[in-house]
Amino acid sequence: MTHVFAPHLRSLCAPPARRSSGVSLIVVLLILVVVSILGVSGIQISMMGERGTRNDRDQQVAWQAAEAALVDAEFDIEGLPASSTTKRNALFDVKAPALNSFAANCGTSGNLTGLCALNDTGKPAWLAVDFTTTGASAPTVQFGTFTGRDFPSGSKGIQPALPPRYVIEPIPDPRNSRTQQQQNRRYVYRVTAMGFGPNAETQAVVQMIYRN
Repeated sequence: MTHVFAPHLRSLCAPPARRSSGVSLIVVLLILVVVSILGVSGIQISMMGERGTRNDRDQQVAWQAAEAALVDAEFDIEGLPASSTTKRNALFDVKAPALNSFAANCGTSGNLTGLCALNDTGKPAWLAVDFTTTGASAPTVQFGTFTGRDFPSGSKGIQPALPPRYVIEPIPDPRNSRTQQQQNRRYVYRVTAMGFGPNAETQAVVQMIYRN
């Protein structure tokens, strides 16, 4: 039996070289697109994580500053430290506090700064006062004003942009306010403090009731 080879049939059965290379190019381009999308998504996720971590750090700095202001207010009420030359603890006598020293809209000068009268009908002072106001006429007390203590703040490093501030309101002591006459009432003090993060727009507010 004689076999006859037809060259033209062999060429018809083989896949075209150009068509194969074109398909490979499309596949490679698709892979590059997918890899690019994954890379961009990874970068965005990393940036969001870094931003969230930074915000949490700034908030923690603000909370710690506000807590420090509460301690400074406690020292203010008790007249501490002993070396302070600007004490006003006489205004916070437990039996006879100088209630007339506490202003309706908070004192803004001298020893009356940050002392706020209790408002029984409207917003309490700590909600109405602007803690971001600074300067000589500010209605809040800056950390260290009456204690002589220092608080690091500013734009250097990771620290609060501004020193924390606080206000103090006298409140009838609930333990005897209902059973004692007006002249025999004792008082506790509601202290509200605001701390700032490395960015002044990051703020934290804490509050305590202090009985001296």
